[in-house]
This record gives sequence, structure tokens and C-alpha cells, in this order.
Amino acid sequence: MHGQPAHPEVSDRGSPWPVVAAVLVGCWTVAITVATQTGGWVTDQVLLGFGRDRVGWLWPVLGLATVVLVGTPALLLAVLPRSTTVRATGRLWLLGALALGVLTLLRVVPPVHHEAYLAALAGAALLTALAVRWSTRRWAYPGPAGAVDGPAPTGDDDATRPEAAGQGDATRPEADGQGDATRPDADGNPERVGRQWGLRRLGPVPLLAIAAGLALLLPWAWLGALGGLLETALALLAAAALGVLAATLLDASFWSGFAVGRPPRPARLVLVGGLVAGVALLLLAAGSGQSGAQLPALLTLPPTGFALAALWAATWRPTADPADATRAGRAATGWLVGLAALGPLAFTDPEEITLLLVGTRDVPFWVAAAAGTGLAVAVLVAIGYAVLLARPTAGTPSRRVAAVAAMVLLVAFGVVDLGPGQPGLYGERLLVVLRAQADLSGLPTGAPGRAGRDARAAEVYRRLVTTAEQSQADLLRGLTRLRLDPVSYYLVNAVEVDGGPAVRAWLARRPEVARVLVSQRLRPLPAPAGQSRGSAPPPSGPEWNIRQIGADRVWSQLGVTGTGIVVGSSDSGVDGTHPALRAGFRGGDDSWYDPWDGSRNPTDKGGHGTHTVGSAVGRDGIGVAPDAQWVGCVNLDRNLGNPAHYLDCLQFMLAPFPTGGDPFTDGRPERAPQVLTNSWGCPPIEGCDRGVLRPATAALDAAGIFVVAAAGNTGPWCASIDDPPAPYADVLTVGAVDAQRRVAEFSSRGPVPGGTGKPDVLAPGVGVVSAMPGGTYAALDGTSMATPQVAGVVALMWSANPALVGDVSRTRQILRDTATAATPTYRSSNPSDACGGPSNVTGAGQVDAFAAVRAAQR
Repeated sequence: MHGQPAHPEVSDRGSPWPVVAAVLVGCWTVAITVATQTGGWVTDQVLLGFGRDRVGWLWPVLGLATVVLVGTPALLLAVLPRSTTVRATGRLWLLGALALGVLTLLRVVPPVHHEAYLAALAGAALLTALAVRWSTRRWAYPGPAGAVDGPAPTGDDDATRPEAAGQGDATRPEADGQGDATRPDADGNPERVGRQWGLRRLGPVPLLAIAAGLALLLPWAWLGALGGLLETALALLAAAALGVLAATLLDASFWSGFAVGRPPRPARLVLVGGLVAGVALLLLAAGSGQSGAQLPALLTLPPTGFALAALWAATWRPTADPADATRAGRAATGWLVGLAALGPLAFTDPEEITLLLVGTRDVPFWVAAAAGTGLAVAVLVAIGYAVLLARPTAGTPSRRVAAVAAMVLLVAFGVVDLGPGQPGLYGERLLVVLRAQADLSGLPTGAPGRAGRDARAAEVYRRLVTTAEQSQADLLRGLTRLRLDPVSYYLVNAVEVDGGPAVRAWLARRPEVARVLVSQRLRPLPAPAGQSRGSAPPPSGPEWNIRQIGADRVWSQLGVTGTGIVVGSSDSGVDGTHPALRAGFRGGDDSWYDPWDGSRNPTDKGGHGTHTVGSAVGRDGIGVAPDAQWVGCVNLDRNLGNPAHYLDCLQFMLAPFPTGGDPFTDGRPERAPQVLTNSWGCPPIEGCDRGVLRPATAALDAAGIFVVAAAGNTGPWCASIDDPPAPYADVLTVGAVDAQRRVAEFSSRGPVPGGTGKPDVLAPGVGVVSAMPGGTYAALDGTSMATPQVAGVVALMWSANPALVGDVSRTRQILRDTATAATPTYRSSNPSDACGGPSNVTGAGQVDAFAAVRAAQR
């Protein structure tokens, strides 16, 4: 009777209801896991889109909810049925749910600190694996005889072997730690038997697992890109730890429950065991990555359960040693799951998997493509391995064939990465803000108008550069010696460098350093995102927004069109060939700067910058000051930026320099534009804190350069004007109204810290038609559309009265005094949504170009 189950009171036969219960619990587990993971990510994205702070408790609560909702039925499944297989299934899913709960807690780490998250993920996965291992010894899977090391190979007398009796390999030399034993190989020659994770040569089953894992990595090597060196190393470590955790969960004692019979039935092992393992891997995938990075893993990791089942079936041949089979199966599980998890962890930045980029062929599109391709590969691998390895007549896999397959896939991975992929490392950088900032008090007043403005700008530039050069010298020597590629800034006394958490900690301890911020970098795309174009018909006269603020009356009645004034745009770029903008470009070698891609001529793929410049100075009825000139700088790439590139453009606006020039020595403050339009903000997810750009706008204000900034599109919540530079007192902050002069619901509101009234003024920002790349036009919404119109009004005012140029405070006051009433809107009738009063919603009201220019002429 040695071939019967070790526990006769627990039978695999009987009522079908335990199987039905397992099916229902499995479906419930999948539904709850997918719903909580996608729902959590969507919640994060909605909060980001509305400019709200990330909710730190969201993911821990979702993780706890998943543990309760999934773990409770799994626990019942693990203890109530008499079926050993069903109980093993419930135990596996219970452990998977608990592991998900632990790993989900790590998402309290802000996404901007990705290295810290990956390190925590690796540690948590390893500790969880140890806990699972301990619990398995305390509460073994209730499987048939040989459940610890796998099913007995064949024959009734095999139950009397030490390993079949649950004693493991205690009598084998290698199990005793005495080294590797020898046994004949397929050719009759002595062969060393290696340990599971040792440095001995791998057997055929682990090699086939490596080949499958590399196949799953191919789409990511093609469509993704790596981060920094430390980030990539930690992703490798985290993926390896997840592989160890998977190998611990899906051990031989689990698979043996689906391999009943003499010999085991591979079809049941692959179909039923693979399905159960796939649900467990879904739970593991849900915890493997920051918010967003786990979503592709939900598609690609579960199908590998069938491939794992086939690989385990290949280890259990009639002539196989149970201990060797167990080691081979564990190694195969670790390699396959680890490599499958590596793709989303290493080849994507979770901050770029965002709804803000949906709608273009950007990171979300390519992540979806990689995940879809990975799913197809996983299914094909599962089918192929099931056919080749899990047939009852299948022989032992050839190590030579398995090694060749793994090597071919490894070479293919390298070829894909170096060929159509994006080879190299694209990590984040650090912005080191120094304590010493330039003293700009006591600047000479100078003559009124352009000459006085130019003199002040020159003195501001000199003081900023001198302070930066003197205070950065020692730090730059150390950074250069460490090969951290430092880049100096003077507008804010700061240095951008390479480095991860260790470098950040070292810099933060230096006495001259005030704080260290992460300067986000975008990873490259496999193909250009494409150029945005508009579909609106070309304008036939002044657009409604131009008429609403009275700019057309300024042209026709006052004869002022912006002549002699230059407007600077920091944005996604400008299509310099657009018919409405081509004639307005100032030209020369210091009117265009692209710190992202180094383009030498005005260009724009995103369209946002072309639209905003068109509203400020465009011709043919779309711009407020059609005869003003413009200069441009690219501070957004694919609608994302970082504090360093925002500084690059603001420095260029204070002191333009020729292409390839040094901002410290080649700046030309006398060529600075008089007015700046800024339809952007720098949120924490891009690396900014509230005060990082404050010295920059203070310096521009001191130089007599008028800075206009968008309030943001995070209304109707109060106190939603919070991303720099909109909250600063020395910029004119602009909200949006519609054609009925009602404040747009999306328009951000005050109050802001410090008691400064924000927004300052409003302008039309709903359905505003302006230029788009390729000579097209489009109607867009946003405070981004309202802001350049106010910059255009300032250009009209200073063109009408050149003596007012550089008099920023008086110009601001005129704009406020001449603004017309607008209707406030609120989130609700609750007094807490009144934002402290109408002025924090409407500011001074809608800007009136005609009244402002008339007042400026007095």
C-alpha cells in the first residue's frame, strides 16, 4: 500500500464542490486584484491631473483590502475541503495575497525616489520568501507521498526511500554539505551534480527557463530603455528577489499536488497546476513595481505559470532523482519569473506611465505594446513547452539544445537592445541648490525705458554670475573629480549632477548646500511621438478672445500692434515656419535655445508652445500683439520637464547667448526679451519644490523683465495655485474665463502661502483658436491659452509707451486697475469651497487690453 496517499483521511476524490469553490475563488481573486491595481493607478493619475498631492495611504489601504478580500476565501479553501489539491491551492493563494499586501506597502515611497523603492522591493521580497519558507516548514502542503521533494518516480517500493518519506536528501553527500556527488551522464561518463543556486553548470530545465525569460524580455529591450546604473542594478536585484519568492511559493510540494499518479499525469499538471500558479503569479505581479509599472506585469507574468508547470513536468521523469528534480524546478521558477519581472521594473520609469501622455505615441503606448507582445510571447512559450516537455512520451530535455536556445535568446536580446532598441543608461540627475544666493538689492534705477532696463539686466547678470562662480568652485572640483558631469547655473545658484541616493546624501551634508532635488530625465522612445497638428479652419479675422479683451480695438483705434517689443516663450518649442509666426521671429544666433535636443532652428512637436506664442504675437487675428517679435526656448519635452531645464530657459531669457555658447561668459542681457510668457508649472513629480525657482523669478523681476505665468488647470479646488512659478509674488499669475466671462472650472485658485493674492488677472482660456505645427490651427482650453494673451497685452502697453519698459510694478498695477469684472465659479456651495473670497478665484478680473493701453499712454 505504499502507493497510496500518506494521509488516507484526506482524499482527492469525492464531491466536486471543492473544485467549484476553487474555481470561484480563483475568478474572485483575479477580479479583485485587477480592479484594485488599475483603480489605484487611475486614482493616482486623477490626483496628478488635478494637481493634488499624492495620497500616501492609498496603496497600503488597497493592499490591506486585497489581503482581506482575497485572503479570506483563500484561507477557507486552505482548511475546509478534504481535497489535498484544493487545500494546496488555497494555501498558495493565501500566501500570495499576504505577499501582495507586504509588497504594496512599499508604494508609500514617492515615485521620484525610484532607487529607494527598488531597494526596498528587493529586501521585502527576500524577507517574504524567508517567511514563506518558515511557514511551509511549520505547515506543509497536505500533498501525497513524496510531497516535500516531488512525487515518487515509479513503483510501490519508492515510498520507502528517505526522500519519499519526507526526509529529504539527508543521506546524499551534496545534501550534507559534503560537496557534489558524481553519477553517470547520458554517455556513461561521471558528471558532477551541482547545487540549485551554485556556480555549477545549469541543467536543461533551468536553461529552458532562462531562454523563456529572455524571450519575454525581448519586447522591453526593443521598446523600452534603462534608467541609471544604480537604478538598473537595483531593478536586477529586485527582479531576482521576486524570482526567489516565486520559487519559494511554487515549490515541489505545491506542484506534487497536481502530479498524482504513477507516473504523474503531465496534462493535469500543466493545465490545472499552471492555472493555479498563474493566479498566484498575478498576485505577485500586482506587488512588483511602483504605481503603473505593475500593470504590464499583470499581463505578462500570469501566463508563465503554464510554462513553469511544463518545466516542472520535465523534471519528473521515471529515472529522475527527486532531489535533483526539485532543485531544477526551483531554479527554473526563479529564472523565469525573475526575467519576466525584470522588463517592467528596469525598462520603464513609472512616472512616465501616466495619463498625461495618453493620446500620443508616448511611453503609455509603448508600455502597452511591450506588455501585449510579452503576453503573446508568454502564451506561445507556454504552449510550446507544454507540447514539447509535458507529453507522457517526452524524454529528458537535451542540455545541449537547451543551452543553444538560451544562448540564441541572449544574443537576440543584445542585438535587439543595440539595434532597434535604445541602448545606454538614462538615469535621473540631481539639482544641488546652494545656500549662497546673489544679493540683488540696491540696483541702480537708471533711465526710464529700454536703456534703463538693459542696464539693470546687465548688473543683475554680473552679480548672479559672480556669486555662482565664487561659491561653486570647491564643489565643482569635487564633482568633476568624481566624474559626476556637473552643469552650473547662476539664475538660481545651483549645480546639476549625476548621482543616486548615495551621492545625494553626500551632497546634502556639505555645508554650502541648501538642499538636493531630483531632476527628472525622460527615457527615449523607440520612435518619435509624432507632431501634433490642429484641425480648426484658419481664422478669417480677429478671434473671439481677441475681441473680448479689446485687443482689436487697440490695433484699429490706437494704432498699437506691439512693434519694438520682444516676447520670450519657454515651452515645448515653436514651429518657426508657421505662416502666422514666421515673420515675427527675431532671428540672429541668440533667439532660440533647445537644451533637450539641441535643435538649431525653431521647431515644435508637441504643439503647446506654438499655440501659446500664436496667442501672444501671432498674425492673422490669433495674437494680441501681432507686430511684436518672439524668441523661444524648449523647456518641455513630451509635455514633461525638470527644474534644470526650466532654469536653462529662464537663464537664456535673462541673457541670451549664441548657439553653443557658455551662459556664464557669453550671455547678452541687452538682448533679453522684455516680456516672458510661461504656460507651465513644475510639480513635485518633476523634481521641484515650492521655492526652487523663487530666486530665478526674483532676478528676472529685478532686471525689469515682465514675467507672466499660468495659474494651472487644477481647479475648482481652492489653494490649487501651488506649482512654481505661479504662486510667486513677482510673477503675474493668469487664470482663465470662457466666452461668458465666467471663470473656467479648471482654472486654479488661491489662496497661496504668504498672503499674496492669486490669480492676478484672467483672460479667455476656453476654446481659444491659435497656431499649431505644420501651418494648422486648433482650439484648446487651459490657463496656458490665457497666459500668452496677457503677455501680449503687456507688449501692447510697452509698445504704446516705451518709457514704461522695465517698470514691472507700475505695469502690474495698471493691468489690475483696468481689469473688468468676471463671474466666479466654485466647486460647491459649501463655504469651505469659497476659497476665502471671490478675489482668490477671479483676481482683479478679466484683463482689458484697450483700457490698459490707454492707461499706459497717460
